[in-house]
Amino acid sequence: MLIKIPRGWEISENQATPESGYLNRRQLLRAAGFLGAAGLAAGGTAGGPYPAKRNPDFTLDRPITPDWAAEGYNNFYEFNQDDKQAVKNMVGKFQISPWTVEVVGLVNKPKKFDPDDLARTMPIEERLYRHRCVEAWAMAVPWTGFPFSELVKRVEPKPEAKYVRFISVFRPKEMPGQVQYTWYQWPYFEGLRMDEAMNPLAFMVTGLYGKPLPKQNGAPIRMVLPWKYGYKSAKSIVKIEFIAKEPDTFWHRSAPGEYGFYSNVNPAKPHPRWSQRTEKVIPDMERRPTQLYNGYEKWVAGMYNGKEY
Repeated sequence: MLIKIPRGWEISENQATPESGYLNRRQLLRAAGFLGAAGLAAGGTAGGPYPAKRNPDFTLDRPITPDWAAEGYNNFYEFNQDDKQAVKNMVGKFQISPWTVEVVGLVNKPKKFDPDDLARTMPIEERLYRHRCVEAWAMAVPWTGFPFSELVKRVEPKPEAKYVRFISVFRPKEMPGQVQYTWYQWPYFEGLRMDEAMNPLAFMVTGLYGKPLPKQNGAPIRMVLPWKYGYKSAKSIVKIEFIAKEPDTFWHRSAPGEYGFYSNVNPAKPHPRWSQRTEKVIPDMERRPTQLYNGYEKWVAGMYNGKEY
């Protein structure tokens, strides 16, 4: 489906608005074909720790993306590589319960966690974050979760642990992309430097829009790193490993000339095949300038010299 990119757009000065304010737009854009008639395949219904209290420290310079758009436009190659609006209709067989996240490696207290237990026992909160894809589209969404540093405290990393490696689930019988796209080395894997993992922005997510995380958005548990391109935020995590040396990553191994380890949002650093100076904001695909570190410079700039990629 072609999505029209309007011209002459001006940056809105509106602050974050609740998703209920978009109900009429939802109906209009559904009629225009943006939202598939098959509906969304969510990971659950609201309850338990949801909705969580919103943390006022994290605000937006744009409206919140409508829930139907963020839950219906997904980069999740384990299901579909080419059609982002097809993913929501392909997750029905994906089983997210029971689920275990194993934490191993250079830690004093290796553990296995149930995401539901984490959602009940961790300091759960809602944060409004900008989300920027390397493909130059963007959203602004309310994630529910907890600072990743809180999980780190529970396992007590050893001094020699300098990096964290995240591994996503491998279930080819439930995730058709893992069968179809044989040129990728599944399962998905990502990594962070320890200081990045401990940064206050690093967020382990179990919910979205005041309810449990939908399958197509990385249920039941994922990372969110708003100053980096979206692919750095591993979805459907089953293993977290603390290690001494910089790990390889899924996209660097797949295309080392295009994707670096850090992958910080940087308008001055173009992708080899397209510019990163502007972004298309979902769902209207309106253009706006890309911000360094996706607008989170005050939180993260001190970790870098500006040249990492």
